[in-house]
Amino acid sequence: MIRDITLGQYYPEYSIIHKLDPRLKLVVTLLYIASLFLIEDFYGYIIVAASIGGVLAASRVPLRFVVRGLKPIMLIIIFTFALNIFMTRGEVIWEYGWLHVTWEGLRMAFFMALRLILLIIGSSLLTLTTKPMKLTDGIESLLAPAKRLGLPTHELAMMMTIALRFIPTLLEETDKIMKAQQARGADFETGSIFRRAKALVPILIPLFVGAFRIAQDLAMAMEARCYRGGEGRTKLNALRMKRRDLAAAFACAGYLAGIIAERVLV
Repeated sequence: MIRDITLGQYYPEYSIIHKLDPRLKLVVTLLYIASLFLIEDFYGYIIVAASIGGVLAASRVPLRFVVRGLKPIMLIIIFTFALNIFMTRGEVIWEYGWLHVTWEGLRMAFFMALRLILLIIGSSLLTLTTKPMKLTDGIESLLAPAKRLGLPTHELAMMMTIALRFIPTLLEETDKIMKAQQARGADFETGSIFRRAKALVPILIPLFVGAFRIAQDLAMAMEARCYRGGEGRTKLNALRMKRRDLAAAFACAGYLAGIIAERVLV
């Protein structure tokens, strides 16, 4: 289950999506997330699903690899689905005691679950198709106006990228600790939810120790390479917008126009 999390992982491939400017991909991802909250009917989700399917096909990232990232949040999706079914008022189609199911609840539950699925898939594509260093450069470039206010934009971008990059590493470390504890007789899968939560406590201490060790190793490696922050730092490959980036920007504009038109006209 832990290894199924794809957020923060990079999938190496030679595709048009991988070669796009990281700044554009960051902005498009934010616009994509915002567009999901503008949709109120089935036709809008058809537009989103078709668009994300086209991007997925262009990125050459296997569908099974992306879908695998949905497994860790399946419990959240099911909980959200059930909550909307039983807590939404409207025309009742089934009732038992204080529980009731409405047509409006079914509609809301379906849309909320679909929204979460599309949100995870779209967000995962950002890290799956962008190298960590390019992602750092993109975040730093977008935060450049804040540098005039005295904010350390390079350091902020570096911290954000490192946090994303080490999510898979920490999850792998957690998996190793859990397997080591299970080999010593620990049980994480039986009993009540409180018992299973209590059984996870012995994992936290070695996990924190391992996280500090990884952080120290990373800091020593950066110092050994004479890293001194962003002041006076130059780049071998400066970010420049190309024709393919402009084409992708126009495609994103068309997507947003379609979402807005669908909301206004339908």
